[in-house]
This record gives sequence, structure tokens and C-alpha cells, in this order.
Amino acid sequence: MKTSMVWGVLCLLGTPWLHSQETESKPKVTHEVELEIAGEYRYFFEAARFEEQANHYPSIAFKPAYTATWNKGYESINFQGFVRVDRDDERTHWDIRELYYQKAKGNWEVSAGFKKVYWGVAESNHLVDIINQTDAVETFDGEEKLGQPMVQFSWITNKIGTFDLFYLPYHRKRTFAGETGRLRFGTVLNQDDLLYESGAEEWRQDVAVRWKHYFGIVDVAVSHFYGNGREPLFAFDALGNINAFYPVIHQTGLELQLTHSAFLWKLESIYRQADAQDFFALAAGLEYTFGNIDGNGLDIGILGEYSYDERDELALNALQNDVFFGSRIALNDTADTSFLIGGLSDLDSSSKIFSLEASRRFGSTWTVEIEARVFNSIAENEFILSNFQDDSFLRIAISKFF
Repeated sequence: MKTSMVWGVLCLLGTPWLHSQETESKPKVTHEVELEIAGEYRYFFEAARFEEQANHYPSIAFKPAYTATWNKGYESINFQGFVRVDRDDERTHWDIRELYYQKAKGNWEVSAGFKKVYWGVAESNHLVDIINQTDAVETFDGEEKLGQPMVQFSWITNKIGTFDLFYLPYHRKRTFAGETGRLRFGTVLNQDDLLYESGAEEWRQDVAVRWKHYFGIVDVAVSHFYGNGREPLFAFDALGNINAFYPVIHQTGLELQLTHSAFLWKLESIYRQADAQDFFALAAGLEYTFGNIDGNGLDIGILGEYSYDERDELALNALQNDVFFGSRIALNDTADTSFLIGGLSDLDSSSKIFSLEASRRFGSTWTVEIEARVFNSIAENEFILSNFQDDSFLRIAISKFF
């Protein structure tokens, strides 16, 4: 059964040369299979704004993973799936997070298929991270991403850094919460209602390039993306209805991280150009870690970041002139217990968001995650956050690994 799974994936990705290779040399293939089942409960503290909504949202998620490696680990097939069942129809969804073939040889590497790629150094605002579409119904902070069809070529050198080239043949739309879901707009946004500026729509062929390197204590990366934007652009008609579409954009990004003693200095910056809108945005800050306090392995990190966005209230991430302060705590115990506590404050208004993320492992196959978000004194002119002012919530997830 496992062998048939491997060959099915190889046929899907169109790699007939691998069949010839196995026929001739019969390389040993190593298989790894994993399944995570996660029960989740979200409780919203305040009464719902809309009749269809509720306070209690139980759900369950299935996250299968499979890896096949051969050729001494230089070739592999990688798969990560995702399925969630929730009382909100739009949050009930499935996705191929990853399904790609990867080959490495010498100083180059190529991948083809569905894949997740992360860019960025900031904690509170992921500006440069543009390859994958955000899974907006899965998490509030935008850190969960949908699998992106791509071909990625990487050339790795010690002297001049790493160059990544991306060919992205298909655009995936962002999903927003449905009528029965929380953390949604007053107007329910359906995927089919979001249009494209490009006549090719989701089949527009996008490209991206990124260079990264280090110079002593400085890590630097420069990137450029050209294609359908991952964030829809919102506009309003005379009746106040929301119209949204995906513009064709150029985005140039810069990432800097300086490591000095226990300090991490971070900077992310982008300049995005489109026919409908040009803007500049940045996130900058530092993190200082008190390591191994009292010799007990306890690490406490102090974080501070500032975010600026020329779009003001129309910034989809709602971070236009905001400061973030937080603390990252790692007990470094056998249960891998960790906490991230923070607060985000708007410098132009009274809007504030408080957050807590914690996780702990029990035994070798169980984990517990706790997340809380509290929206406080949200200003009415906040286009994004004003829709969520009654949606403070507590989330508990218990996962079992097989």
C-alpha cells in the first residue's frame, strides 16, 4: 500500500525519469507516516453581533503527513494534508498543505508541487511573507498558510549567498468566515465574490526571486514578487457595500536581522506597487533573551516591535501605526513548555489587542495548546478591527500524534 502511494504521487507530479532510475538501480526508499488528530474548542466571551453566530465553537482537525526519501536522502516526496470540521461552513475545509517532489544535487535544489515557504523575521507582523495564501479561517494571526503550487529552484553558495527562483502557476483565494462564523465582516465575503484585476484571473503566471546571505552577525534577504497579490484590495460603493479584488502587484521586500550577544535586532520592509495602490510598510524591533535563569534552563525573552503601513485603516493586517510588546518564555523542560504573551497598541487610537499563546507536551504523543485574544477599546474608524470588537476568544486544542 505504501509503495502504491509513492508511485501515485510520482505520477501526479510528472516525474517519469524517477521510474527509470528505480528500474535500473532499485534504490532503497524510506517511508515515514504520521497523523495528528486535534480536538479544538473556541469560546467567545461576548454576545455575538449577528443572529447566526454563537459563543461555542467545537471542531476537529486531521493532519496526515507522509514522506518518502531515496538516493541517500537527496530525493524525496513530501505530503502534508489538512481537514477541519467546524460549525462554521466556511471554516469546515480541507487543504493540501504540501505535496511536492524535491531533488538536491551539489549546490542546487529543485522542488515541484504544492509547498509552503516562509519569509520574514518579525514576530508581530509578517510583511514580506507573500508566496503562500493565508488560511484566514484557521487562525487569527495569519500564520497558517495554504499550500501553493510552485516550482522552486535554489542555488546555494557560501560566498555570495542563496538564490531562490519561484514559478507560481496558480493563485489561491483567501477564505473568510461565513454567516455562522465569528471574526467576520458585517458583509459576508464569499470567495466567488472576490474578483481579479488580471484577465487571466487565478491562472495568471506569477514569479518571485529572493537572495539571502549573512555578513558576520548580520543576516539579510532581498526579494521581489510579481503577480496576483495575496491580499484582496477593498473598496466601497456609494451604498457602503464592500467590493474586493486581487490586484496585480510588484512587491520588493527587505529582511534584516542582527544578532549580538543576547540581542536580536529585526527589520522587515516592503514597497508594493499596483495600478490601484502604491504603499510602503515596515516592521522593526528587537528581542532580548535572559538565558538559563538561575541555572534552571528557564529562558525569558523580551520583545518590542513597531509597525507602520501607509494604507492606514485599510491595511488588511490592521497594523498601520502600532507598537507590540511581549515576552517569550521557554521552560526548556522535557515537556517543551512555552508561552508567548503580548499586547498590541495603536498609536493613533485607543485600540488594543492582548494575546496569549502557550503549549505543552504530555507524554510522547499528546500536546495541549492554549490561545487567547482580547480586543479592547477598538476604535470605530478601524476598518478591520472594528468588525472583531465583540470577538475576544479563548481557544484550547488537544492533539494526539500517531
